[in-house]
Amino acid sequence: MQVVSMTEARNKFKDIFDTVYHNHEEVIIHRKGRENVVVIPFDEYNAMKETNYLLSSENNRKHLEESIEQLRTGKTLEKELIEE
Repeated sequence: MQVVSMTEARNKFKDIFDTVYHNHEEVIIHRKGRENVVVIPFDEYNAMKETNYLLSSENNRKHLEESIEQLRTGKTLEKELIEE
């Protein structure tokens, strides 16, 4: 993860965006006296939004946690897909 000042971000705008896109790397832009911001790849943003959505329902969150626990403890079934 890279941290740059607002001035550096302004001067290297294209380079920073290229780094984020090509390296799938976050870049923090430090804004003196203000809140910092983070530039992330769009696919990472979408994944975060989807995760937040899936965890926003209490029932869905519990179901996902149970499924993860079953996976960790080897309590899974493998089935062959039938193609039509």
